[in-house]
Amino acid sequence: MGQALMLKLKSSPCQIKYLESFVLSVKHKCALSQDVHDNILISLTEAVNNAIIHGNQRNEKKYVNVKCKEIKDQIIISISDEGPGFDINELSDPTLPENIECCGGRGVFIMQQLADNMKFVNNGQTIELYFKRI
Repeated sequence: MGQALMLKLKSSPCQIKYLESFVLSVKHKCALSQDVHDNILISLTEAVNNAIIHGNQRNEKKYVNVKCKEIKDQIIISISDEGPGFDINELSDPTLPENIECCGGRGVFIMQQLADNMKFVNNGQTIELYFKRI
């Protein structure tokens, strides 16, 4: 890929529409399979949605920054918001019986299932998603 691809979004849910063309660019520049493309698109949509709603509280004066880089056989996507962060250990397990019928609360779980690795940094203000190119 060479240089990292970057995208800066206002904290409004209508900005999600820009992710599809961004991920399509990543797919072409990195020669990704359709499966990897789909996993990135779904995970990135969840992460940006969380950053807009929970991190930045839909404050359109704040931004969500997406950065994608390729290192060897991995695609690393970082999503950063301007919110206060959060503690990953305080999230509820959406697979527990008492949470099955809850509306919401599955985004991080979905990202964990689709990405090959995931890290929270900067007190939860940034999430890094790792995908193998294969």
